[in-house]
Amino acid sequence: MRGSGPQGRDAGTTRGTRVHVVSDVHGNTEALARAGDGADALVCLGDLVLFLDYADHSRGIFPDLFGEAAADRIVELRTARRFDEARAFGRGLWAGLDRDAAVLGAVRAQYAEMFAVLPTPTYATYGNVDVPTLWPEYAGSGTTVLDGERAEIGGRVFGFVGGGLKTPMNTPYEIGDEEYAAKVEALGQVDVLCSHIPPEVPELTYDTVARRFERGSRALFDAIHRTRPAYALFGHVHQPLARRMRIGATECVNVGHFAATGRPWVMEW
Repeated sequence: MRGSGPQGRDAGTTRGTRVHVVSDVHGNTEALARAGDGADALVCLGDLVLFLDYADHSRGIFPDLFGEAAADRIVELRTARRFDEARAFGRGLWAGLDRDAAVLGAVRAQYAEMFAVLPTPTYATYGNVDVPTLWPEYAGSGTTVLDGERAEIGGRVFGFVGGGLKTPMNTPYEIGDEEYAAKVEALGQVDVLCSHIPPEVPELTYDTVARRFERGSRALFDAIHRTRPAYALFGHVHQPLARRMRIGATECVNVGHFAATGRPWVMEW
């Protein structure tokens, strides 16, 4: 089994199994519709929703509701880690509005578009900005949703762990360390360990543009050492210090650049 990145199949190779892997789609429905082209299966590691695009503040649920200037301000505060001020600013914007209704309505619209273009078969897990309770309404028969569960693809066992760990950002699907570790433990031995967030390794959790460490999982790190999967695949950190590194026998790969590049990461065996 090898991961060949976003390039095409090498000339002259024998047809085996080809899997395309994406994460952090963040509203890029047009590219998602093409993500499974030429693959036997698509794996999606979450964050379908686009709440706020930190590269383009005009895109996402937040600027649609409050305008680009408000988005500029919230990004400025969050990037400076002035979270208390950011929360206060946000409370002022939401005052008098039904936040849940507004956000869920926008999320539903995004999910309707994105789940409709997923190829068959797709194996998917949640990101930290996703709303798991809505997925059953939109995931069709060709999409298998897994969280703390395994699936066999082309004779290889893939394990999936969705969501993120608790942070000051308080995104929709953040859970405690113990609950997260229990999902990792439930997977047992797998060939490919798939998660939304990375293992807790500084090079994999530091975002070079946001200039901060994101939450990584110690449970994932320990599982990699203990079970030695061939690959650990994840996203969440959009501009990591290292996109790829080896931990013992395991190749760890950040595939969380799909929103910007529109290209899936390719596995073949």
